[in-house]
Amino acid sequence: MPQAFYILFGAAFTGAVSWASGRLLFDRLKVKLYRGEEHVLAFMAGSALLSLLMFLLAAVHGVHKGLLLALGAAILFWTFRSGANKAIGEPLPSLPRAWRIVIWVAFVLFGVLYLTNAMAPEMSPDGCAYHLRFVGDYQRAHGFVRITTNMYANLSLGLELLFLFAYVFGRHSAAAMVHMMYLFALPWMLIMWGRRNGHAAAGAVAAMFTFLSPVMGIDGTSAYNDVAIAAVLFAAFYLADIWREERQAALLPVAGLMAGFGYAIKYTAFLAVPYVLGVVAWTSWRAKQNWWRPALVVALAAFVMIAPWVVKNAVWVDNPFSPFFNKVFPNRYVHVDFEESYRYMMRHYGDIQSYRQMPLELTVRGGALGGLLGPLFLLAPLGLAAVRYPAGRRVLLAAILFASTYFTNVGTRFLIPALPFVSLAMAMAVAQLPWLALALVVAHGVLSWPPEINKYCTDYAWRLNRILYRQALRIVPEEKWLTEKAPQYEMARMVEGSTAPDAVILAFNQIAESYTTRKIMVSFQAATNRVLADMLWIGFAPDLAPTWHHTFRFPARQVRRVRLVQTAGNAPDLWSVSEVRFFASEKELPRAAAWHVRADPNPWDVQMAFDNSPATRWRSWRKIEPGMFIETDFGRLETIDSVRVECSRDQYKIRMKLEGMDSAGHWSTLSDASQTSDAPVPVGLRRMVTQELKARGVTHLLIWDSDYGADEIRVNALAWGVTQVRELGPVRLYKLN
Repeated sequence: MPQAFYILFGAAFTGAVSWASGRLLFDRLKVKLYRGEEHVLAFMAGSALLSLLMFLLAAVHGVHKGLLLALGAAILFWTFRSGANKAIGEPLPSLPRAWRIVIWVAFVLFGVLYLTNAMAPEMSPDGCAYHLRFVGDYQRAHGFVRITTNMYANLSLGLELLFLFAYVFGRHSAAAMVHMMYLFALPWMLIMWGRRNGHAAAGAVAAMFTFLSPVMGIDGTSAYNDVAIAAVLFAAFYLADIWREERQAALLPVAGLMAGFGYAIKYTAFLAVPYVLGVVAWTSWRAKQNWWRPALVVALAAFVMIAPWVVKNAVWVDNPFSPFFNKVFPNRYVHVDFEESYRYMMRHYGDIQSYRQMPLELTVRGGALGGLLGPLFLLAPLGLAAVRYPAGRRVLLAAILFASTYFTNVGTRFLIPALPFVSLAMAMAVAQLPWLALALVVAHGVLSWPPEINKYCTDYAWRLNRILYRQALRIVPEEKWLTEKAPQYEMARMVEGSTAPDAVILAFNQIAESYTTRKIMVSFQAATNRVLADMLWIGFAPDLAPTWHHTFRFPARQVRRVRLVQTAGNAPDLWSVSEVRFFASEKELPRAAAWHVRADPNPWDVQMAFDNSPATRWRSWRKIEPGMFIETDFGRLETIDSVRVECSRDQYKIRMKLEGMDSAGHWSTLSDASQTSDAPVPVGLRRMVTQELKARGVTHLLIWDSDYGADEIRVNALAWGVTQVRELGPVRLYKLN
């Protein structure tokens, strides 16, 4: 029970401070809203301010429980002392009694379901794997730590900073409950918007369509960010809509703040900024008023929320928009090849063979795309009928805009940002027939209740299963529940209990990293990790060993620089070179400190082609293109007559030529064709790989039985120089000797 108290306190304190911050902002700006709007929009705006405050504290390592408690208490005291807490707006037209009853019944029933699941031990896949991993790292370090071995750490983490505020007091479940607050705030805003715009019944119906959707329930009670994004986008839309109607200058910075907060939570929500700017500029232009001044206010407010994340990435990982746009901002932390592969995989989930499968997968089945919206949303085309209302046209425009990023990742939850707008459009289409609207809400509620969902969805659909009050109150201990229900948690605890605090574990799959303090380097999550994984595979995959030798022979020449150029293109191969060796009269030139080597692309790893280790190789990490090169500057004139390039055979499309620079600085072709030969796999290659991994700080391997090469490492552990430390189901933990 004490644990439950801390969870509730952490979440409630975060929500209260967010609301109080927003109330102070509205009081200072003299924002005028209707009663009801004042509180929910204050929470939304205040959460943006609190996130920004947490960024500043994290930047100076000021995240301490005592300080957060004092700051939060001071904000709350100031709010009540100044009277900013008092509602002063006029009331909106009330909802019909029947709809009030429906809303309260739905909020109570589903509220209990959502509250207990959010408060129960956090075990969501991504929440445990990385959302809260970073939160835990920041909490232990009292602020930001530079993380270059996990690309997700480079995303904008504005909501995670609110999680951090709650996590300090109540840990994982408190963070999940912060996300749940947006799950409740969003339908509140939909109801308020409907009442303000003369569509009270439609607002109530849309609130229920959104709130009761199965994917909203599971996502909004996990330490994710999609429901928060939907709430922030709708708040930005709402504020822009009020400004369009009333032209309150005080609303402009608030609308800009919310739009920028969208980007601060998730890159794809950047569309809130052009949306709000477009509304402000278009409305002003049509009224023949100055448009750039109000647009500038919005842009500056959005910039305040966006700039910290852009600067953080530019300074720490050389790419302001990491892990994307790596061609535009080349860096050593995320490979271009990975970004391209990642984008493709997110657009094409493995079990989806055709887009024709998607409507049923999104609404009824839920297994292939990770969750379901509910059968109701098969009727989504009805929303087009909302075009007959001016407000409906605005809603449809927002729905189209905020859904436009969906095909960058076709998981069901990536439709959540557009869901409130789709729900509003559908509701406006049916609200004139109260019996039909009520029937749809009731049917949606029944079909979204966990026992009913189980009757039609697939077994692996991501969804809530039942009310978890015993787990929420910790009557069932957290450790017991997670051990029984979350294999990834067991793996994390195995790693924690079997390794030293400074251990570095190379893995090929995610585990619940938020439940361990050890450094886990998942192979696909960063360039460094991919290089380490590539080394490991060299030890047992014949095509990756440096057995394909290319020798360039030519009349002896004096050269200052030599450039190996790749000339082929239009192929998916990645160019790689294990070693470059220079010869004069069959005698190899010894490596000298004066040598300077560089490569394009991937200049950061080029030394691996000159380190005399068959366990390493330089790779382009981009599909082959003409003009890629590796260049050696000897620092003086050297006489050479041949060059041997040792390569692996997993790149059959490559073509290379050799160029040299003379004493006058002129480049010429030394040889445009090589003689190829086969070489044996180096003796002891497995042990060499292990030593290279150790030299780069790796202490352990976490290998699933299904991983590539798992049997090889298990059978030949002695040759690799590794010892199995623990085994848990299909996972084995090895220590590098």
